[in-house]
Amino acid sequence: MLPLQGITVVSLEQAVAAPFATRQLADLGARVIKVERPGPGDFARGYDKTVKGLSSHFVWTNRSKESITLDLKHEEAKNVLDKLLSEADVFIQNLAPGAVDRLGFSAQELQKKYPKLIICSISGYGTFGPYTNKKAYDLLIQCEAGLVSVTGTEETPSKAGISIADIAAGMYTYTGVLTAIISRYKTGKGAIIEVSMLEALAEWMGYPLYYSAYGKSEPKRTGASHATIYPYGPFKAGDEKMVFLGIQNEREWVQFCKEVLNKAEIAVDERFNNNSNRVANKDALRAIIESVFQHMDSDAIIGSLEGAKIANARLNTVTELVDHPQLQARGRWREVDSPVGMLKALLPPVTSDEFDTVMNPVPAVGEHTAAILEEFGFDYEEMRPFTEADQKN
Repeated sequence: MLPLQGITVVSLEQAVAAPFATRQLADLGARVIKVERPGPGDFARGYDKTVKGLSSHFVWTNRSKESITLDLKHEEAKNVLDKLLSEADVFIQNLAPGAVDRLGFSAQELQKKYPKLIICSISGYGTFGPYTNKKAYDLLIQCEAGLVSVTGTEETPSKAGISIADIAAGMYTYTGVLTAIISRYKTGKGAIIEVSMLEALAEWMGYPLYYSAYGKSEPKRTGASHATIYPYGPFKAGDEKMVFLGIQNEREWVQFCKEVLNKAEIAVDERFNNNSNRVANKDALRAIIESVFQHMDSDAIIGSLEGAKIANARLNTVTELVDHPQLQARGRWREVDSPVGMLKALLPPVTSDEFDTVMNPVPAVGEHTAAILEEFGFDYEEMRPFTEADQKN
């Protein structure tokens, strides 16, 4: 039996945060009914066309779901959504602030009608406070949460290369819903859950927060290096490739000097004999390290680091990640169907011998509208004006 088999999730979702959360629930066997606007559907479908004509964001976050289109400006469509919710276990939404309330589906009203329903709202800044109605895109949340201030080089603040604020909010939605499901088994009651992108990403900023609050200084932007540990980051090899390494303790530092640099005396040099001194004198230490590395190619350096049991990595491109030998060896790739045929998909990172993972198709817009309407007692032909695009009124 799949862990969430028998759990029905209705999601009024768009973009990344909510779809990422609900896809993970679907991975565990939950039935996820994705409610989309007629016509274009979730606007993330149009972000790009790189996956055989489909959006890379959408393919990533929407497999294993059923798609129904409803024009919620009409009471008839609202009746359908209400019927779905009456038989659902979980309702997730990430519309603009106040939008779901104006449609008549506020968390408080739903809780009164369906006390066992788990209701989760995702927003940029939360349901109250001076920023509640402020537009919240991933980059902007990264800025407000201080992430951009600690990412990039000293000269150039940079955003993370992935939608990290959306992902953080999606992860807390996922775990929050799982927690509420467990709680409901104990209490018989549903729950109202709120997740804000700012608060989710602020939690992930824990180290810089404590460092700044108690250290009386902000962590410096250091590119791919570490602001408070050295050596930790990229070093150039003789073949012009970058090798990344990380020294976490004094035992590793001594080992590194002896077996990789072949300069055991460096370990006890007063400039470098503890991490604080190494950070303070990192320019001098970098020169020493790269004077050794310039006579070695990247493969030789990594071999030497491996031999000394020093943490290291190559700088892979994303394309190289697709063919990563570890992913290949562990059989992490599967194929899922889609409106454009079979597509590669990574297995979710949590795996168990006790249960399998659902890897069902990525749906077309409204692909399941007729079937869902009929299942819940509605006549598809009568409802078509409220489920298709370009209708008047």
